[in-house]
Amino acid sequence: MFNLQEKLLALNLKLPEAPAPAANYIPFVRTGNLLFISGQISSDENGLITGILGKTMAVEEGYKAAARCGLSLIAHLNNALEGDFSKFKRVIRLAGFVNSENDFKDHPKVLNGASDLMVEIFGEKGKHMRVAVGASLPLGVAVEVEGLFEVV
Repeated sequence: MFNLQEKLLALNLKLPEAPAPAANYIPFVRTGNLLFISGQISSDENGLITGILGKTMAVEEGYKAAARCGLSLIAHLNNALEGDFSKFKRVIRLAGFVNSENDFKDHPKVLNGASDLMVEIFGEKGKHMRVAVGASLPLGVAVEVEGLFEVV
């Protein structure tokens, strides 16, 4: 049986507290076997991870910011499942938004941070479809990622 805490420990990762919504929305919605988790902005133990890819941030920094978004998604997934990952089926889709210069072309490389994390943690069940686009993001954050998961 899958144990999230053991997997995180093996990867030397710590699940953050699931961030509270910053506005008038809820962190996740379940309908049938689908769990939609609201966009998670890049942050770590030091606060928001801000920057503009291609201007003030390198791809590698954006990759790490996207991975942090992925950890926040998993924190909400954990809450939604009340810690019972026997109810987890798979990651279906990630949609990622990168705060970037207009001529920036490496959005997929940045979003690989969240995608790679899902596969590292969930293996085959972490493979998903994805959207990676450039956008102006709230609070100047570098990355935002939302997720769609199949649950039972």
